Amino acid sequence: MKFIVSSSALLKQLQQISGVINSNTVLPILEDFLFEIEKNKLTVVATDLETVMKIHMDIEAKDAGKVCIPAKILIDTLKNIAEQPLTFNVDKNYGIEITSDNGKYKMMGENPDNFPREPQADDANSFTMTSSALVTAINKTVFAVSTDDLRPAMTGVFFELDKKGINFVATDAHRLVRYTRKDVKCPQKDSFIVPKKPLSLLKGSLPDNEDELTVSYNSNHLFVVHGGTELVCRLIDARFPDYKVVIPSDNPYKMVANKSDFQNALKRVSVFSNKSTNQIALSISGNKLQLTAQDVDYSNEGNERMACHYDGEDLQIAFNAKFLIEMLNGADTAEVVMELSTSTKAGIIKPSEQVENEELLMLVMPLMLNN
Repeated sequence: MKFIVSSSALLKQLQQISGVINSNTVLPILEDFLFEIEKNKLTVVATDLETVMKIHMDIEAKDAGKVCIPAKILIDTLKNIAEQPLTFNVDKNYGIEITSDNGKYKMMGENPDNFPREPQADDANSFTMTSSALVTAINKTVFAVSTDDLRPAMTGVFFELDKKGINFVATDAHRLVRYTRKDVKCPQKDSFIVPKKPLSLLKGSLPDNEDELTVSYNSNHLFVVHGGTELVCRLIDARFPDYKVVIPSDNPYKMVANKSDFQNALKRVSVFSNKSTNQIALSISGNKLQLTAQDVDYSNEGNERMACHYDGEDLQIAFNAKFLIEMLNGADTAEVVMELSTSTKAGIIKPSEQVENEELLMLVMPLMLNN
């Protein structure tokens, strides 16, 4: 089997899907890419058994065939070759010879019959959305996903489908993010949980533009197709907690603050907070917000004052500064609104204005105040 392909085009495509491959895998074949050639079309597949990514590209080839090529050595080779056509020759024992303008490189491939088969999209429901809508949804939710494997339902993003739109929800029990798109029409009411890893891979491989992509799902798998790139992943088989019950229906006090001022003040003051809790106390009265952090063990203390617009009774409430800083990244407006009620009830953070067809709500649980 012989084929010719552009070195930089191949490298670019392989880098898109190489994130699927785990470094310490049980089956050695999972460290390979599967190359399939048919009628001048090359399909490359990578998998870790839970997630499959594949790309399609045009090449020059006279015959069809398959081979598994070790991913690391192939990518390391391509990274150091300038843009030029490369000729791949594969013999019947899966020995691979790559010929460039000035060199020849040999490596040993593996039998493609041992490569795991990918899941098929049987009985799948489909809908379309723009690439930027999915990328934005992932960016705004994936940071709040739990890393606690004892609660598998929270280790992914919850997709809640409706004919009127779609909600993306992530929580780790300390904070919750719900991002809504009203410009995505789903075929029916449905829901499923997508693991964090495939979402992070999608975020890296999808363009942030108005390209249309197809999202399909069945009871076990999610399928995303964008141009020549495809991703299949196993869904998390668990029940997502009823997140609506934790969102307070009435937080009467409202604080409006400049987002970057608030975020920078949090970053400066949190340096002095306890490293295990990252606790920072907010004291709000009138149009003043006071931020205080203390680490009693090391006698560290940080204080800062800033202006805000506040409508409510004087309040002192403590939060994890790291969570607040990450959540403020999600708001794309110059100002953010914080809705509060008492020092023991969850605070809600929203952008000062919601974008058309989008809605973002972020909830963060308070910490016990150190008096």
